Amino acid sequence: MRELLALDKVTAGYGESIVLEDVSFKMNEGDSLALLGRNGVGKTSLLVTLMGLTHLHSGSIRWGGKEIARVPTYKRSRSGLGWVPQERHMFPSLTVEEHLTVVARSGAGSGPWNLQKIYQIFPRLLERRSNFGNQLSGGEQQMVAIARALMTNPRILLLDEPMEGLAPIIVQELVRVIRRLVQDEGMSVIVVEQHARLALSLTQRAIVLDRGRIVHDSDSASLLADGDKLDRLVAVA
Repeated sequence: MRELLALDKVTAGYGESIVLEDVSFKMNEGDSLALLGRNGVGKTSLLVTLMGLTHLHSGSIRWGGKEIARVPTYKRSRSGLGWVPQERHMFPSLTVEEHLTVVARSGAGSGPWNLQKIYQIFPRLLERRSNFGNQLSGGEQQMVAIARALMTNPRILLLDEPMEGLAPIIVQELVRVIRRLVQDEGMSVIVVEQHARLALSLTQRAIVLDRGRIVHDSDSASLLADGDKLDRLVAVA
């Protein structure tokens, strides 16, 4: 498989404050990664660093074999980095369908993700397509956020706490979608998720961060099978 993303000894943070230190890993096309760890260890900061929104103190970030350390965020997005932040960023004056069509492009991914395909995997959004952003539940907003990223036809999807604060029935629906993206669509995905066992069940590989450093790197299945180690690493039940 062709290399998609590679970080080599990345140290980054906000201003002079360092949050990530000496982070190195690679992903190939079609790989899926669970990014785990306790609160405040740098998981979100790693995704933000991939999008070019932190200060890179040292190290290298390669995307499709090319160095992107100095590439601005909008160009990273256009090259195939699809980011779904925790905040969701709904526009109250746009309908669901407008949220999707305003960002649509052919993109760099295998595609094509279009309205028809989005509504197929998110039938609830088809029902809500004329609703405005401020008329949606939290779960529906999260569906729009993921669907909006897919409409850019990304090569990799960066999901930051996609299940946070959602009702169990919505979590089940999002799990179904993410599993389809990984298993059926072959999309590369990085999932930051506090529900570690859930994230491991959706991915092939797991990285655990602690104090901005990688302290564990393995396949997801073996970490999921070792409950004691998982609890020690991420302090979850």
